[in-house]
Amino acid sequence: MKGLLQRVKGARVEVGGEIVGSIDQGLLVLLAVEPDDTQAHAAKMLHKLLNYRVFSDAEGKMNLSLKDIGGGLLLVSQFTLAADTKSGLRPSFSTAAPPAMAEAMFEHVLAEAKRLHPMVESGRFGADMQVHLVNDGPVTFLLQI
Repeated sequence: MKGLLQRVKGARVEVGGEIVGSIDQGLLVLLAVEPDDTQAHAAKMLHKLLNYRVFSDAEGKMNLSLKDIGGGLLLVSQFTLAADTKSGLRPSFSTAAPPAMAEAMFEHVLAEAKRLHPMVESGRFGADMQVHLVNDGPVTFLLQI
């Protein structure tokens, strides 16, 4: 499982011109599911997303987590993040989970996130989404579980 997290001042996802998910300060996370991912991987990823210290404390050091600041979490499924780009000039998606598995795992992560955190929004799995964000920093990390 891979998660590209971006610290944002605000972010939203639109599908067909309709806003389907929106947050103010927090994390926008593009989430990719790989074939060997399990619910244990999902739990570890979610723990990291909620507790990863990427927000500044009073001294300007990254010592605060999403939970600490009470920020929003915007989850967006992103199968292309799982692509194999090591060779050639065209990505291979053989390293991404099949759509049914990926959707089930994404929905599991989303449900658990909503259970554990008060402000969780999402994109729409499999939809043509337009993602708008104001990256804060910019601060971006690739988490791999």
